[in-house]
Amino acid sequence: MDQRAEFDAILDARSPSEFAEDHIPGAINCPVLDDEQRIVVGTLYKQVSAFDARKVGAVLVARNVANHIEQLFADKPRDWKPLVYCWRGGQRSGAFTHILREVGWQAKRLTGGYKSWRHHVIEQLDMVPKALRFTVVAGPTGSAKTRILEAMQAQGQQVLNLEALAAHKGSVLGDLPGQKQPSQKGFETQVLDAIARFDPARPVYVESESKRIGQLRVPDAVFQGIQDGHWLRVQASMEQRVQFLLRDYAYFLSGPELEQQLERLKESCGGETVARWKGLAQTKDFGTLVAELLAQHYDRFYLRSMNKHAEGAEHGSFASDDLSDAGIAALARAMAASGHPAPANLPQVNSVVA
Repeated sequence: MDQRAEFDAILDARSPSEFAEDHIPGAINCPVLDDEQRIVVGTLYKQVSAFDARKVGAVLVARNVANHIEQLFADKPRDWKPLVYCWRGGQRSGAFTHILREVGWQAKRLTGGYKSWRHHVIEQLDMVPKALRFTVVAGPTGSAKTRILEAMQAQGQQVLNLEALAAHKGSVLGDLPGQKQPSQKGFETQVLDAIARFDPARPVYVESESKRIGQLRVPDAVFQGIQDGHWLRVQASMEQRVQFLLRDYAYFLSGPELEQQLERLKESCGGETVARWKGLAQTKDFGTLVAELLAQHYDRFYLRSMNKHAEGAEHGSFASDDLSDAGIAALARAMAASGHPAPANLPQVNSVVA
């Protein structure tokens, strides 16, 4: 794992579905057997014989590797040095590496394959977060926490945007249209890839998150780092939060999925309330709908979550009457300027404007 940077390219010899679930960051998918071919060879292996499976597999592997060389690597110089891996560092990557070396390239095979990468991810996710200093942007739904993080990142701060990595806004209505969440393994790889680049001497800004973001679990050490971090709370009026959410969720409020997603709130809010919210959606009274969702659902759960958090964790309160892009950028600068660690009685920043 520590030698990856020595190579010019990382070639993933596994099938497209294996690659889609998770892969080493920066790897190129060059399957020596695609998903359908793996099924064919695997069926022959189980139902006929290993010999027959290898005969068919050898033809397919040779043909696929030849296509990769012709389409992807024909312009590579003699000193090109690729690293090849498959599931366990076995036959697929072995065959691919052998052919590349016969051409004359300095190809190497990753010992242990993807499984060694996965062990590396698990090990590092337990260690790396413990060396980082998390500053947590907290606040009720609609206080533009994710947008503040994005502004901080644009201003040069170290930001771990878990919701962006998870492809989810972190709420019961947080699904992104036409975008699936990554697999749990893929999410963990992305998180590690992000935090491994951070300078431990500088704060890492992150949003206050629950243990789950949609269907994905936040890695334990990252979640604990958030809980133990320095919390900075955003305060905004109900009116400002409603207006922000109407902009931020415009794609969702006008789509057909809204009423379906509201069904998920029946257990916590009751059927009668959800029926009323569906009626507001049908009449396109989105301002009233969002205000009631905040007051009767989101704020209730936010207060419960904050009450569970240890007293004294909050190190600053930042109020704003402007959640426009300019106001968010100013709020991000004020929060970053508060420092880390911050004194317990950090003064409140009122009515932040550009």
